Amino acid sequence: MRVSYNPGYVADIPDDHVFPMKKFSGLHAYLIANRVIKEEEVVAPSMVDFSNLITAHTSRYARAIWDGTLTHKEERRMGLPWSKSLAIRSRLAVQGTINAGLMALQDGLAGNLAGGTHHSMPDHGEGFCVYNDVAVAIRVLQHSKWASKILVVDCDVHQGNGTAHIFANDPDVYTFSIHGEKNYPFKKPPSDLDVGLPDKTGDPDYHKALIDALDKVLSEFEPDLVFYLGGIDPLAADHFGRLSLTLAGLRERERIVIETITQKNYPLVLLLSGGYAPTLQDTVKAHAQMYEVAKEMGF
Repeated sequence: MRVSYNPGYVADIPDDHVFPMKKFSGLHAYLIANRVIKEEEVVAPSMVDFSNLITAHTSRYARAIWDGTLTHKEERRMGLPWSKSLAIRSRLAVQGTINAGLMALQDGLAGNLAGGTHHSMPDHGEGFCVYNDVAVAIRVLQHSKWASKILVVDCDVHQGNGTAHIFANDPDVYTFSIHGEKNYPFKKPPSDLDVGLPDKTGDPDYHKALIDALDKVLSEFEPDLVFYLGGIDPLAADHFGRLSLTLAGLRERERIVIETITQKNYPLVLLLSGGYAPTLQDTVKAHAQMYEVAKEMGF
């Protein structure tokens, strides 16, 4: 199971910031130590080219991130303090998702030990999302003819507003989001399918809603490639989640998605998206489950 990872995924942010930046290096170390992935399966991305970034973002915004010329309002909306290391990590992570898409098309399944930054819009970042890696990857793969019809399965607890907005008028991209209905973002541009769940939704109801939705999606759309945003923030203990999944319930979610997609022989990309568990160790272990499940299934 090949995955994208670069030590540059960890940017410099204040230690007291709520975003768990060290989860990226922590997850890489955990997966290697537990033999879920091998060192030789880790493919280090370079920084994405600006010509690829501007397939989903405006040239002004793409350059403002790199040059450090965001306004104070834009930086505050993004939720992360600008630094050159943040600009570098953002470009690395986008290329990591592009690479994971190519590897999945070749191998059947691949991942990026980052990615899923689904709140980023064409001309601004928000919700701890700088560039929209999935949107850029989709555009690059479409333009290069590697894939045409692409499905986004977004199980982050927050609706994928940026991705929904970017692909609102693209019939070749199907966006599906299952999320907390009353949670951020409060303005939710419609995905092709949105499943909004009430606060405190637990394992059984979540799993049923997910299975029913995937059945609907795959009856309507036959993709060349699937991007899975496996945010761990539906966990009951998450700082921002408001849903009530157990860790075992989250693992079952991973099994449902990976099994449903791969049994139909659709290439699948695994991406982290959000997660704010009580400790860094909790966050890493929860994110690791999708890769552990994929490994158990023979990838």
